[in-house]
Amino acid sequence: MSLAATNPPATAGSAAHSETRKLWRVFLLALVAVMVFSAGNLLDPMVRYDDFPALLAEPEGFWFKTLAEGRWLNYVWHLRGVVTPAWLNFAVYQALWALLAASLAVAVLPGRGRMWFAGLLALTILVAPPALFIAMWFNTLLPGLAVIAIYAALSAGVSQRTLRLLLPVFTVAAFMAYTTYPLVLLAVCLARTEKRSLRDLAGLIALFVGSIVLAMLATYALNWVYHGVFGVELDISRKPTPAHDLAGLIANVEHLGTTFGGFLERSAFKFTPLVYFHLALFALSTVVLARRAPMEALYYHAGLWLGMGLVVAQVLKLGIFVPSRAFQFAWIYYAIIIVRSTEILSLKPGMAGRMARNAVLLITCSYLLQATIQYTIFRNWQAETRAVAADLRGLPGPVYVVGDVMNHPSADEAGIQQHIAIDGRLRQLTGQGAIVCADTPAACAGLPDFPASDNPKMRVERIDGMSVVVIPPQG
Repeated sequence: MSLAATNPPATAGSAAHSETRKLWRVFLLALVAVMVFSAGNLLDPMVRYDDFPALLAEPEGFWFKTLAEGRWLNYVWHLRGVVTPAWLNFAVYQALWALLAASLAVAVLPGRGRMWFAGLLALTILVAPPALFIAMWFNTLLPGLAVIAIYAALSAGVSQRTLRLLLPVFTVAAFMAYTTYPLVLLAVCLARTEKRSLRDLAGLIALFVGSIVLAMLATYALNWVYHGVFGVELDISRKPTPAHDLAGLIANVEHLGTTFGGFLERSAFKFTPLVYFHLALFALSTVVLARRAPMEALYYHAGLWLGMGLVVAQVLKLGIFVPSRAFQFAWIYYAIIIVRSTEILSLKPGMAGRMARNAVLLITCSYLLQATIQYTIFRNWQAETRAVAADLRGLPGPVYVVGDVMNHPSADEAGIQQHIAIDGRLRQLTGQGAIVCADTPAACAGLPDFPASDNPKMRVERIDGMSVVVIPPQG
């Protein structure tokens, strides 16, 4: 039984108008929430070292990823020729994420009288830890997120047939932005199905798999034309061990534990008891949904495990670790299942409904707080590099960076991944890059050694007409 079944009949036009109005109400809630919990990162957002080419519209810095990852949509975005400020890009990215969360919530919970649960589902999707982790590449991923958010928003106003006809086109575009994005498109189609059946599910899965094949062929064809390779060549930094036979597949099984264990651990923010709480809640919610709405449970689990199967195939075939940020789709299905089962249990007053609501609210509210905290961990790095940029502004000559960037306190706190990150940051702030001595020691051979200091802050010194950013060794 569904709450939607209690609504009086309506014409197609009035129903579409009602759904669109409901979407914008839920979107407003999600937009306010995302802007509040990411406020600590809004004015001067953190940019990862390999996201600077997208921020600064430098296509040559991203070209290799078209071959290594098939990310052609992102490359086209790099060609735009217009540089917009990081704060604007981040704000638009977060707004698109809010739109996606709201659209999915309305797709799962259509009809009147379900606003509370639709809002809860939107917020539960919004705080997905994988989304929090991947948001630091907002400049690169902006067009891809726009693709899946627009598709999800369209679902409130177009027919099921139109939505499915559009699936192959959007899948190709989403695949060329981020490999697991198409799985979110599938979630939209599964939620928007009007009459569920085994035959319909089989047809939808076949359509989706065909769309993925089409996306892969389109990507490989572009790589063939521009790189002379029909396929992808993984970056050696990912340490791939491609399997060519059964023995290779077996050898890569160890990567599965690292991949899925990492996802569970990071989704619980490294608090192990919380992992078991999530697993138990998911299992109980699945039982409730399977008993009360078996076809709905089958649809969502089909999407979830198809996605997991594609990740497993990628890990075993390519021999790589898939980072936690790639599992946005898994959290989305998790959120749908636990909130939908909570709504079912809440149809009648009682202990079960109250406990389910409390469990979901506990997750959502605590993760809203955790997201707020996470978005503040970059402040010291951002402030320190802004101060250095202010000291450098207007000074002539080349800029050198001396010291261990990676182990600097503010850099370690912010999770800086490469020494070159400071070069991108200085280019962002001053328009001038730097020679990072940790990566090019020969270029810095004439510079003096700098002693350890009790002052952990970076500083700028002038030496023979050169500006030297000193990252002092810790005393």
